[in-house]
Amino acid sequence: MDAVRLIRASRRALAGSGEISVALAEVWQAQALAQAIGSRLAVHGPPELRSEAVGLMELAGRGCGVLNVLDLDPGELRAARLTRLDDARQTLRCLDVLLGEAGIALVAVASAAPDETTYWQCMEAIDAADESRDRVREMLRKLAAREAALPEREAG
Repeated sequence: MDAVRLIRASRRALAGSGEISVALAEVWQAQALAQAIGSRLAVHGPPELRSEAVGLMELAGRGCGVLNVLDLDPGELRAARLTRLDDARQTLRCLDVLLGEAGIALVAVASAAPDETTYWQCMEAIDAADESRDRVREMLRKLAAREAALPEREAG
């Protein structure tokens, strides 16, 4: 399935998550998808994105690692359905929005956390989502710089 479709499905699921455990599972899904997209871009993406893509992969993995998500069936893993990444720019723009929404959801969960462990998991996951989002924005900046340089190369 295309990355943009998976991101949109994740956004809908995150928006519809109400209780804390469901919201945390959806944030985990978002981070796992960011990790898979980072992996795909690191291997098959434009060369100028590869180091940032590896960084995204690592940060998103950290975001998954700090969340205690126990009830996720392997068949429910959206990231495992990633088969295509047709448009890197559109994918990264959509991923930027998803990670922002994941951060907002984590703030809501942290403010209603039933215990200190959940609260601190949310704080660490917020940091990971923000840092992942920074990597996504850097990749978008590099894509824009590459496209701005294309007319110069064609003219030269």
